[in-house]
Parts: sequence; C-alpha cells; structure tokens
Amino acid sequence: MLLSDRLAGATPVLIDGGLSTALEELGHDLSDSLWSARLLADDPDGLVEAHRAFVEAGAEVLITASYQASIPGLMAQGCSTEEAETLIRLSTDLARRAVGGRALVAASVGPYGAYLADGSEYTGDYRMSVTELTAWHARRFEVLVESGPDLLAIETIPGVDEARALAPLLAGSDVEAWVSFTCGPEGLTRTGEDLAAAVAVVSNLEPVVAVGINCTHPDDVDAALLRLRAGTDLPVVLYPNLGRAWDSVARRWTGDGSTWVDSGAVERWLQAGVRVIGGCCGTAPADIARLRRHLHRSA
Repeated sequence: MLLSDRLAGATPVLIDGGLSTALEELGHDLSDSLWSARLLADDPDGLVEAHRAFVEAGAEVLITASYQASIPGLMAQGCSTEEAETLIRLSTDLARRAVGGRALVAASVGPYGAYLADGSEYTGDYRMSVTELTAWHARRFEVLVESGPDLLAIETIPGVDEARALAPLLAGSDVEAWVSFTCGPEGLTRTGEDLAAAVAVVSNLEPVVAVGINCTHPDDVDAALLRLRAGTDLPVVLYPNLGRAWDSVARRWTGDGSTWVDSGAVERWLQAGVRVIGGCCGTAPADIARLRRHLHRSA
C-alpha cells in the first residue's frame, strides 16, 4: 500500500518519533557528527531495535536513519564511495526489517545542513547556489530511490532555495514523497521566507503527495499551518519536535521541552487539516503510543 492510499482513509496516518531519541533511550551515544547514521556501520541491530520500538508503539510509517547519512559525510569517516552508498541503502533495509510488513518505510532525505553537522539546517545559511545544492543532493537521492523505500521523506528543509534544488530530483522520480520544512516564529521558514512560497515550489510535482512541517517548536506550529494552507491543497504532514533548543557545540538538545503530545494542540492541528502526524527530535516511542491513543479516541 502507498501513502496516497492511506491518505484516503478516515484516520490520520501516524508516523514515528525521533529516532535519535529512541536510540538514546537504548543507551547509544550520538555525539558523533554522523548522529544516528553512525550506527549504520557500528550497530545496525541497534537501529532495528529503535525502529521496532516505534512500530510497537503504533507507528504506521518509519523514517530511515539516512537523514545525516550523506556520501561525503560517510567518506569523511573513512568510507569509500561504494561503502558509503552501501550504508545508505542499508538504512532502508534495516527499517524494512523492523516493520515486518506492518508499516511503510520512508527514506529520509535530510538537508545539506545535516551534512555540515553545525545546526545550519536551522538557518539555511549554506552559501551555495541552487545548482550546487542540486548537485550535492543528486547521488544520495538516487541511491535512496534505488534502495526501494515506500516513499521519500524530504525533511527539515530550511527555505525556498533548498526546495528549488530538490525539485528537479523529485520531478524525475517515480517514488512518492512528502516534503516538510522546519519553521521558526510567525510560521516563517528558517530563512525567514513565507512557508506558502516554499511549499509552492514542490506542491505541483507529481511524486509529492503531502507537504508540511517538521522539527519545529510546537509553539510555532499554528502560525506555520496557517501559512502552509495558503500555499497548497495537498494533505499536510506534521511532526514537530519537543520544543527543546539544539546546541550544535555540545551536540545535544537542551531544555525541558513541551507536552504537546498530551495537550489540546494535537486536536487543534488535526482540525487545521493535518493528515499525517508524528514527532521529531525529543519524541520517544511512549509519546507516539500516546499520540496513537489520541487519534483513535478522535476517530
């Protein structure tokens, strides 16, 4: 079954939470620049265990560990080009092993800033042209398509330029995808642009079946949803973080976070048109289980 088929159902589609959060709960150290992608080589079974925890919590879509797994990033850690591509493909295989046919596998296509590992996906300050960004993304995008996921999760995109860079790659693909942006105050993208303008870049591409927002503070979601709906009629995907701040030097999230999973925010977002929902950084399997119970009560 495709995500587009699931979107035709009455109940919103539940995606997983923060893979890094599940891994940290299992005792893994993710301070390396590769973040959760380090385990593709060091402990693939650990990734399967973390993925499976979200399946057991009720997730209907799992996002792979490829967010930070770029070819140049893996090569900087000593891999050859071939070894890097093999590890990227493995991310899909591991998620597929964890779901056991019970959920869809979404291959994560993270932003260029994730490769830099300096938090610049939250600023979009790359100092690269759109053409250069397209060239950087191209081979990993191709490898992930070849790995056979059910869909692509183009996620944590900070602004219009990176959406423009990914658009020709999406246009040439036959794999369904969602595209989600990370937003700041007033519902603007991290580059300070109107989310409606960013969404419009990808909304008319045939493989794109949903657009939305991820890794965004819960307090900024309502404004972002208003802007997003002004730019598209596509189904909306939403997976906010827990409201903590990212410390790029210490390589960890700081602060206590939000309780949006247990609050009225979820119902408000569903009423605003969200059709695919889950959590990002800071949300654990227990949070996804609570979200699942809320969705079933609301059905």
